[in-house]
Amino acid sequence: MTSIGIFGWQGRMGRAIEQEIERVGETLAGGVDQGGDPVDLAVRADVLVDFSSPKALAANLAAARGAGTPIVIGTTGLSDRHHAMIDEAAADIAVLQTGNTSFGIALLSRLVRDAARRLGPDWDIEIVESHHRLKVDAPSGTALMLGDAAAEGMGTTLADSGVIGRAGLVGARAGGTIGFASLRGGTIVGDHQVVFAGEGERIELGHRADDRGLFARGAVRAALWLASAPAGRYTMDAVLGV
Repeated sequence: MTSIGIFGWQGRMGRAIEQEIERVGETLAGGVDQGGDPVDLAVRADVLVDFSSPKALAANLAAARGAGTPIVIGTTGLSDRHHAMIDEAAADIAVLQTGNTSFGIALLSRLVRDAARRLGPDWDIEIVESHHRLKVDAPSGTALMLGDAAAEGMGTTLADSGVIGRAGLVGARAGGTIGFASLRGGTIVGDHQVVFAGEGERIELGHRADDRGLFARGAVRAALWLASAPAGRYTMDAVLGV
């Protein structure tokens, strides 16, 4: 059995992951929340799963790196500085970072990338995401991941093409951009829609999450795969084998 440790243990995702570990018959190494000792958990676990917060990532990565323990990072709201830390850690340990552990979202990302590449610059791309009222970051990590896929298909980067929200007299839509809109309310687990709008027609690719358990299933499956992977930076595509 594989021993899995959880950063962000008492959060919604942390509790769901604990239940999934029990369901599949693996071992819970324990968990750490704010104020806990990440180093002790990293030493005891075969693999770590992080759904804590961006401000905890540096300490959690350092603990994983120091212990040589692979880590799955599902925390969203990460900055360029956080991604640089992940790149550094991936030189020594296996790190899987993703904005969403759903296999459906992993497949959607591939479809979005392919559609953006095939449709070309005459089609406008807009991404709409909806989440529960307690979510603290916007756009969601999943929306940004889909935006990255679209940008890659267009042959550009999200930093160059992304437009986060619009308000006021912003003028006509600029070509070659990827727009984002965020909705927050109620108990929505997570809805994502990518709209490709052309002349007189639209293509809509989307995903709706009805149960937080699907993210826990993906996170545990990713952790079990990562436990035996060599050092490097991975995405959910690697777990899917695509």
